[in-house]
Amino acid sequence: MLQLKDISKTFNPGTVNEKVALNGLNLHIEKGDFITVIGGNGAGKSTMLNAIAGVWRPDEGQVIIDGIDVTHMPEHKRAKYLGRVFQDPMLGTAATMQIEENLALAIRRGKKRGLKWRITPAERKIYREKLAEFDLGLENRLTDKVGLLSGGQRQALTLLMATLQAPKLLLLDEHTAALDPKTAAKVLELTDKIVTESNLTTLMITHNMNDAIAHGNRLIMLSNGRIILDIKGEEKKSLTVEKLLAKFYEASGSSFADDSVLLSK
Repeated sequence: MLQLKDISKTFNPGTVNEKVALNGLNLHIEKGDFITVIGGNGAGKSTMLNAIAGVWRPDEGQVIIDGIDVTHMPEHKRAKYLGRVFQDPMLGTAATMQIEENLALAIRRGKKRGLKWRITPAERKIYREKLAEFDLGLENRLTDKVGLLSGGQRQALTLLMATLQAPKLLLLDEHTAALDPKTAAKVLELTDKIVTESNLTTLMITHNMNDAIAHGNRLIMLSNGRIILDIKGEEKKSLTVEKLLAKFYEASGSSFADDSVLLSK
Protein backbone atom coordinates (compact mmCIF):
# COMPACT_ATOMS: atom_id res chain seq x y z
CA MET A 1 0.00 0.00 0.00
CA LEU A 2 2.95 2.35 0.61
CA GLN A 3 6.56 2.31 -0.51
CA LEU A 4 9.13 4.89 0.47
CA LYS A 5 12.28 4.37 -1.59
CA ASP A 6 15.52 6.07 -0.52
CA ILE A 7 13.73 9.22 0.69
CA SER A 8 16.07 12.08 1.61
CA LYS A 9 15.21 15.60 2.72
CA THR A 10 17.53 18.38 3.90
CA PHE A 11 16.21 21.72 5.12
CA ASN A 12 18.20 24.96 4.65
CA PRO A 13 21.01 23.23 2.70
CA GLY A 14 24.33 25.05 2.60
CA THR A 15 23.50 27.29 5.57
CA VAL A 16 24.37 27.23 9.27
CA ASN A 17 20.82 25.95 9.84
CA GLU A 18 21.22 22.93 7.57
CA LYS A 19 19.26 19.97 8.90
CA VAL A 20 19.20 16.47 7.41
CA ALA A 21 15.67 15.37 8.28
CA LEU A 22 15.43 12.16 6.23
CA ASN A 23 18.48 10.20 5.19
CA GLY A 24 17.84 7.48 2.61
CA LEU A 25 14.70 6.27 4.39
CA ASN A 26 13.08 3.06 3.10
CA LEU A 27 9.72 1.66 4.19
CA HIS A 28 7.36 -0.95 2.73
CA ILE A 29 3.83 -1.18 4.15
CA GLU A 30 1.33 -3.92 3.33
CA LYS A 31 -2.42 -3.29 3.07
CA GLY A 32 -4.01 -3.44 6.53
CA ASP A 33 -0.79 -2.80 8.45
CA PHE A 34 -1.23 -0.61 11.55
CA ILE A 35 2.24 0.77 12.24
CA THR A 36 3.17 2.82 15.29
CA VAL A 37 6.10 5.19 14.80
CA ILE A 38 8.35 6.34 17.62
CA GLY A 39 11.60 8.27 17.90
CA GLY A 40 13.23 11.21 19.64
CA ASN A 41 12.84 14.88 18.79
CA GLY A 42 14.18 15.55 15.30
CA ALA A 43 14.27 11.86 14.38
CA GLY A 44 12.25 12.52 11.20
CA LYS A 45 8.79 11.22 12.18
CA SER A 46 6.63 14.16 11.12
CA THR A 47 8.92 14.89 8.17
CA MET A 48 8.23 11.35 6.93
CA LEU A 49 4.46 11.90 7.18
CA ASN A 50 4.78 15.25 5.41
CA ALA A 51 6.75 13.60 2.61
CA ILE A 52 3.95 11.03 2.21
CA ALA A 53 1.26 13.73 2.28
CA GLY A 54 3.10 15.95 -0.21
CA VAL A 55 3.61 18.92 2.12
CA TRP A 56 7.06 19.05 0.58
CA ARG A 57 8.81 17.08 -2.10
CA PRO A 58 11.79 14.90 -1.11
CA ASP A 59 15.20 15.86 -2.45
CA GLU A 60 15.67 12.26 -3.57
CA GLY A 61 13.64 9.05 -3.65
CA GLN A 62 10.10 7.94 -4.47
CA VAL A 63 6.75 7.88 -2.69
CA ILE A 64 4.42 5.18 -4.06
CA ILE A 65 0.85 4.76 -2.77
CA ASP A 66 -1.03 1.64 -3.89
CA GLY A 67 1.23 1.27 -6.92
CA ILE A 68 0.91 4.93 -7.96
CA ASP A 69 4.06 7.09 -7.95
CA VAL A 70 2.92 10.30 -6.22
CA THR A 71 6.41 11.76 -5.68
CA HIS A 72 5.73 14.76 -7.92
CA MET A 73 1.99 14.96 -7.21
CA PRO A 74 0.96 18.12 -5.30
CA GLU A 75 -0.57 17.86 -1.84
CA HIS A 76 -4.16 18.63 -2.88
CA LYS A 77 -4.15 15.86 -5.48
CA ARG A 78 -2.84 13.30 -2.98
CA ALA A 79 -5.68 14.13 -0.59
CA LYS A 80 -8.01 11.61 -2.27
CA TYR A 81 -5.65 8.79 -1.18
CA LEU A 82 -5.02 9.96 2.37
CA GLY A 83 -6.74 10.67 5.67
CA ARG A 84 -4.78 12.65 8.26
CA VAL A 85 -5.27 13.70 11.87
CA PHE A 86 -2.87 16.24 13.36
CA GLN A 87 -1.61 16.77 16.91
CA ASP A 88 -3.49 20.07 17.25
CA PRO A 89 -7.27 19.45 17.63
CA MET A 90 -7.84 22.85 15.99
CA LEU A 91 -6.48 21.56 12.68
CA GLY A 92 -8.48 19.37 10.34
CA THR A 93 -11.87 21.00 10.99
CA ALA A 94 -13.53 24.32 10.14
CA ALA A 95 -14.41 25.95 13.47
CA THR A 96 -17.10 28.30 12.14
CA MET A 97 -18.97 25.55 10.29
CA GLN A 98 -21.46 23.09 11.76
CA ILE A 99 -20.56 19.51 12.64
CA GLU A 100 -22.69 18.18 9.79
CA GLU A 101 -21.13 20.67 7.35
CA ASN A 102 -17.64 19.48 8.28
CA LEU A 103 -18.72 15.87 7.78
CA ALA A 104 -20.30 16.77 4.43
CA LEU A 105 -16.97 18.18 3.25
CA ALA A 106 -15.22 15.00 4.35
CA ILE A 107 -17.67 12.61 2.68
CA ARG A 108 -17.26 14.51 -0.61
CA ARG A 109 -13.45 14.35 -0.56
CA GLY A 110 -12.09 13.27 -3.93
CA LYS A 111 -15.50 13.51 -5.63
CA LYS A 112 -16.53 15.90 -8.36
CA ARG A 113 -18.45 18.87 -7.01
CA GLY A 114 -21.62 20.13 -8.65
CA LEU A 115 -24.35 22.63 -7.82
CA LYS A 116 -26.16 20.11 -5.58
CA TRP A 117 -24.50 20.63 -2.22
CA ARG A 118 -27.26 20.24 0.34
CA ILE A 119 -27.01 17.64 3.09
CA THR A 120 -29.62 14.96 2.56
CA PRO A 121 -31.64 13.19 5.31
CA ALA A 122 -29.85 9.97 4.37
CA GLU A 123 -26.48 11.66 4.99
CA ARG A 124 -27.63 12.96 8.38
CA LYS A 125 -28.65 9.44 9.33
CA ILE A 126 -25.14 8.19 8.51
CA TYR A 127 -23.54 11.02 10.51
CA ARG A 128 -25.73 10.33 13.55
CA GLU A 129 -24.99 6.61 13.46
CA LYS A 130 -21.24 7.17 13.15
CA LEU A 131 -21.12 9.81 15.89
CA ALA A 132 -23.27 7.72 18.23
CA GLU A 133 -20.55 5.04 18.19
CA PHE A 134 -18.19 7.58 19.76
CA ASP A 135 -20.44 7.91 22.85
CA LEU A 136 -19.67 11.63 23.13
CA GLY A 137 -23.19 12.97 22.56
CA LEU A 138 -22.23 14.54 19.24
CA GLU A 139 -24.98 12.74 17.32
CA ASN A 140 -27.48 15.18 18.83
CA ARG A 141 -25.41 18.27 18.03
CA LEU A 142 -25.14 18.12 14.23
CA THR A 143 -25.94 21.83 13.80
CA ASP A 144 -23.52 23.03 16.52
CA LYS A 145 -20.47 24.97 15.39
CA VAL A 146 -17.31 22.86 15.66
CA GLY A 147 -15.57 25.70 17.53
CA LEU A 148 -17.86 24.96 20.51
CA LEU A 149 -16.48 21.44 20.97
CA SER A 150 -13.84 20.38 23.48
CA GLY A 151 -10.40 19.30 22.24
CA GLY A 152 -11.24 15.62 22.63
CA GLN A 153 -14.59 15.95 20.86
CA ARG A 154 -12.97 17.88 18.03
CA GLN A 155 -10.21 15.30 17.66
CA ALA A 156 -12.77 12.48 17.56
CA LEU A 157 -14.67 14.38 14.86
CA THR A 158 -11.44 14.89 12.89
CA LEU A 159 -10.75 11.16 13.12
CA LEU A 160 -14.22 10.41 11.74
CA MET A 161 -13.76 12.95 8.94
CA ALA A 162 -10.42 11.40 7.98
CA THR A 163 -11.98 7.94 7.68
CA LEU A 164 -15.52 8.56 6.35
CA GLN A 165 -14.23 7.85 2.85
CA ALA A 166 -11.93 4.92 3.65
CA PRO A 167 -8.51 6.28 2.63
CA LYS A 168 -5.72 4.24 1.08
CA LEU A 169 -3.57 5.39 3.99
CA LEU A 170 -4.44 6.94 7.37
CA LEU A 171 -1.78 9.23 8.88
CA LEU A 172 -2.01 9.98 12.62
CA ASP A 173 0.53 12.60 13.68
CA GLU A 174 0.65 12.38 17.51
CA HIS A 175 -3.12 12.83 17.43
CA THR A 176 -3.54 12.31 21.19
CA ALA A 177 -0.52 14.31 22.42
CA ALA A 178 -2.52 17.49 23.16
CA LEU A 179 -5.28 15.66 25.07
CA ASP A 180 -5.59 14.79 28.75
CA PRO A 181 -4.89 11.10 29.57
CA LYS A 182 -8.56 10.06 29.87
CA THR A 183 -9.55 11.74 26.60
CA ALA A 184 -6.44 10.42 24.86
CA ALA A 185 -7.35 6.87 25.90
CA LYS A 186 -10.86 7.36 24.48
CA VAL A 187 -9.55 8.66 21.15
CA LEU A 188 -7.09 5.74 20.93
CA GLU A 189 -9.95 3.32 21.64
CA LEU A 190 -11.92 4.91 18.78
CA THR A 191 -8.83 4.74 16.57
CA ASP A 192 -8.43 1.00 17.15
CA LYS A 193 -12.13 0.44 16.46
CA ILE A 194 -12.18 2.40 13.18
CA VAL A 195 -8.87 0.99 11.90
CA THR A 196 -9.89 -2.60 12.70
CA GLU A 197 -13.44 -2.41 11.33
CA SER A 198 -12.38 -0.76 8.07
CA ASN A 199 -9.04 -2.62 7.79
CA LEU A 200 -7.27 0.71 7.25
CA THR A 201 -3.57 0.89 6.48
CA THR A 202 -2.32 3.23 9.19
CA LEU A 203 0.80 5.07 10.32
CA MET A 204 0.52 6.45 13.86
CA ILE A 205 3.24 8.64 15.32
CA THR A 206 3.24 8.65 19.10
CA HIS A 207 5.48 10.02 21.84
CA ASN A 208 4.26 7.37 24.28
CA MET A 209 6.20 4.09 24.33
CA ASN A 210 3.39 2.15 25.98
CA ASP A 211 0.95 3.29 23.29
CA ALA A 212 3.44 2.38 20.58
CA ILE A 213 3.70 -1.13 22.01
CA ALA A 214 -0.01 -1.62 22.79
CA HIS A 215 -1.41 -0.55 19.42
CA GLY A 216 -0.93 -1.85 15.92
CA ASN A 217 0.74 -4.94 14.48
CA ARG A 218 4.12 -3.34 13.77
CA LEU A 219 6.42 -0.78 15.40
CA ILE A 220 9.17 1.25 13.77
CA MET A 221 11.66 3.56 15.42
CA LEU A 222 13.40 6.42 13.64
CA SER A 223 16.73 8.01 14.48
CA ASN A 224 18.60 10.63 12.44
CA GLY A 225 16.21 10.30 9.53
CA ARG A 226 16.45 6.52 9.21
CA ILE A 227 14.46 3.54 10.44
CA ILE A 228 16.68 1.71 12.92
CA LEU A 229 14.09 -0.70 14.36
CA ASP A 230 11.23 -2.56 12.67
CA ILE A 231 9.41 -4.91 15.06
CA LYS A 232 6.34 -7.02 14.23
CA GLY A 233 4.63 -10.35 14.83
CA GLU A 234 5.34 -12.28 18.01
CA GLU A 235 8.33 -10.07 18.77
CA LYS A 236 6.07 -7.02 19.03
CA LYS A 237 3.48 -8.87 21.11
CA SER A 238 6.12 -9.69 23.73
CA LEU A 239 7.69 -6.22 23.67
CA THR A 240 8.09 -4.11 26.82
CA VAL A 241 9.44 -0.58 27.27
CA GLU A 242 12.64 -2.01 28.77
CA LYS A 243 13.13 -4.36 25.81
CA LEU A 244 12.46 -1.52 23.38
CA LEU A 245 15.05 0.72 25.03
CA ALA A 246 17.56 -2.12 24.96
CA LYS A 247 16.89 -2.68 21.26
CA PHE A 248 17.36 1.03 20.60
CA TYR A 249 20.74 0.96 22.35
CA GLU A 250 21.78 -2.14 20.40
CA ALA A 251 20.73 -0.58 17.06
CA SER A 252 22.11 2.92 17.61
CA GLY A 253 24.96 2.42 20.07
CA SER A 254 23.60 5.15 22.32
CA SER A 255 20.99 5.65 25.03
CA PHE A 256 17.55 7.03 24.24
CA ALA A 257 17.73 10.66 25.34
CA ASP A 258 14.32 12.15 24.55
CA ASP A 259 12.80 13.07 27.91
CA SER A 260 9.31 13.60 26.47
CA VAL A 261 9.22 9.97 25.37
CA LEU A 262 10.90 8.52 28.43
CA LEU A 263 8.61 10.41 30.82
CA SER A 264 5.53 9.06 29.04
CA LYS A 265 6.56 5.40 29.38
